[in-house]
Amino acid sequence: MGHPNQTSSVTPLRAMSRAVSFAAFGCLLLGQAPAFAQQSASQPQASTTNNRATNNTAGFDDETDVSTTPAANGTAATVDEAQQRPAIADAQPGDEITGSILDEDMRRLNTREARVDETLPGRRAAESVSTAETPGIPLGTFVLRPSVTQSINTETTKDGDTRQRRAFLETDAAATLTSDWGRHQLSVTSEGAWQKNISGEGEEQPSFKINGDLRLDLPQDTVAHLTAGYNFYREDTDDPDAIANATQQSDVQEFSVGASVQRDFGILRGTTALALTRSIYSDATLASGATVTLSDRNQTTGTLRGRVGYELSPALIPFIEATVGRTLYDETRDSAGYERSGHSYGAKAGVEVDLGEKLKGEVGVGYERADFEDDRLSSIDTATLDASLLWSPIRGTDVNLDLQTSIQPTTTAGESGYVSHALTTTVTHQLRDNLVGTMIGGVVWRDYPTDSTINDELVYTAATGLTWNINRYLDLTSTLGYELTTRKEGDDSQQWRAGIGLKLKR
Repeated sequence: MGHPNQTSSVTPLRAMSRAVSFAAFGCLLLGQAPAFAQQSASQPQASTTNNRATNNTAGFDDETDVSTTPAANGTAATVDEAQQRPAIADAQPGDEITGSILDEDMRRLNTREARVDETLPGRRAAESVSTAETPGIPLGTFVLRPSVTQSINTETTKDGDTRQRRAFLETDAAATLTSDWGRHQLSVTSEGAWQKNISGEGEEQPSFKINGDLRLDLPQDTVAHLTAGYNFYREDTDDPDAIANATQQSDVQEFSVGASVQRDFGILRGTTALALTRSIYSDATLASGATVTLSDRNQTTGTLRGRVGYELSPALIPFIEATVGRTLYDETRDSAGYERSGHSYGAKAGVEVDLGEKLKGEVGVGYERADFEDDRLSSIDTATLDASLLWSPIRGTDVNLDLQTSIQPTTTAGESGYVSHALTTTVTHQLRDNLVGTMIGGVVWRDYPTDSTINDELVYTAATGLTWNINRYLDLTSTLGYELTTRKEGDDSQQWRAGIGLKLKR
């Protein structure tokens, strides 16, 4: 009987040998799978060495003995260690070879734990309807954001035993125009109010103002500002210079221009500013229909200011400031025969604070004096305390504190003027995502010189309001306000006002 034909050139012995070899190779692969995965993720260079070790294991022609390969620490390395050793190119005799494929951080047993702020993305405050800015109207390289508010109001005024009530419509318009330039910036802001009585008696109070500021970014850490403005308003009946028993007080127009330059000299910061203001007064109308000419109050005032600050840090800059001014009246003598033109001087020291959104502003103390050309008018001098701070104690709440001390000249016969100490606090709180509440409180102390025939006055103001953002372009507003003027001699005066309106903005 003949032997059957062999369909394979592999003999049974050699087939068994190869089966055992493949089984051993499979066990080796299963045992080294984690190491291969880690090696491929953290050490790409090890792939060449692993492939070579695999070929040596599977191929029986190359019989390199890796079991006795010397290790880095001088001991005999096992097959596993040899397969895990990465190929180190251009290794120098002094290089340290650890025999691990892990990088420096992974070789440490007590690896560093990342902070929470490194592992989690920064949380951004959600933009609410009340804080979102309207897109505005593009005008070339400018963006215009206008708004119009129409409201109906009621007002009650009591002066001694005299009481007046009126209801009136008020239209408030405001707009901001801002440039979108890569360098420099021009911003223009304007606002105005127009009133129309629909019942009762009382004086209407129109107003309008517009201000422009051109910022120039100059070389060598220098910034210049060119400003201009116009302000129109009607004097209040409680103003010390108001005409008694007038049905319409004087309309005042103020024109202003200014320029300032600020430059950083390392840790020093210098500022020089020049401002000019022109005031024009119209005639007042009496109850009889007669008019009182007030052109003798027209004046021009120029002020030169210089400031030097020392930067302890970007958040804290102490400073000293000096001011000198000159006032010239159009008429050498007023209607009472007094020469009102004069000079003013001032100096103060303070500190600028900038702690980001939490607190920013400045506080200063100093001295101010005003002299007049007429020897019959006594000079006025006072210590000054000025502050302008914006504080945000918690998210959604802003507190604005403003304290100003100033000398206010007067045209009352025989009087020089008075010192005004004005404190105003405004608190704005976001009650809901689309509801903002505002509270305003203030007091003004009109301090007359000791030789004056006019007694001091105190003016208290309080107001509150709510703004409901119906959507980004429409708000519902409501206001309630109270003002009290007290005098040592004479009758006190009070005023209540309430209103509700709609504000359209773009």
